[in-house]
Amino acid sequence: MREKKSKPLILITNDDGISAPGIRKLIRIMKDLGDVVVVAPDSPQSGKGHAITIDATLYVRKIQGMGDGVSEYECSGTPADCVKLGIKEVLKRKPDLCVSGINHGSNASINVIYSGTMSAAIEAGIEGVPSIGFSLLDYDWEANFEGLESYVKKIARNVLDNGLPDGIVLNVNFPKITDIPYNGMKIVRQARANWNEKFDKRTNPMGKEYYWLTGEFENLDGGEDTDEFVLAENYVSVVPVQFDLTAHHFLQTLKSWEL
Repeated sequence: MREKKSKPLILITNDDGISAPGIRKLIRIMKDLGDVVVVAPDSPQSGKGHAITIDATLYVRKIQGMGDGVSEYECSGTPADCVKLGIKEVLKRKPDLCVSGINHGSNASINVIYSGTMSAAIEAGIEGVPSIGFSLLDYDWEANFEGLESYVKKIARNVLDNGLPDGIVLNVNFPKITDIPYNGMKIVRQARANWNEKFDKRTNPMGKEYYWLTGEFENLDGGEDTDEFVLAENYVSVVPVQFDLTAHHFLQTLKSWEL
């Protein structure tokens, strides 16, 4: 008698916190594809990038009552901490897939550098787990996630079926959902963009100065093959991201210097 093949094991995390609507939606989608275990921050961790906790204790607690019928753990650490603990301590075996999100807000272009959502996906990739970060261009806590389910499933199924090369994770961004359906999905590159940042300097009632970071996003890229361009055209963007940061094209030039 042929042995029944086990369902894929899927690790889910995010940076908005375990109770965020985006991750609750992602859990419900992934339950159709495999056995789901959630390890996510116990509070919002947006903008933490790839920070890890090395100077404080970490706590992981199994929780009940979230209503989605899967094993869930909340972690006191960062998104990268959640993935490390999920793979090394919580799960009984290495997951077949890690999905991070669905983030409330864009992680396209330069935002990938600061993103806790994408850093969690990258951490899983470092551990050899195929992984995807999902983000919706809507920062509202009550954002509408209903129009993206089929895309999430299609991308996740393809990664489960085909895997990803070592060192590569997928960064998927969805335009804000409106009454107009998405035009489709495009595989593109990361746009060259930046934040023109400023600090709003203020004084508290005790006379102590403090700052709020502000800024405006600037797309410096005129290409039509970028995430920013296709998102503006109401397409879902898919960017393969590598975490080898070596500037390979500059190696030979650098070797020619008298160093």
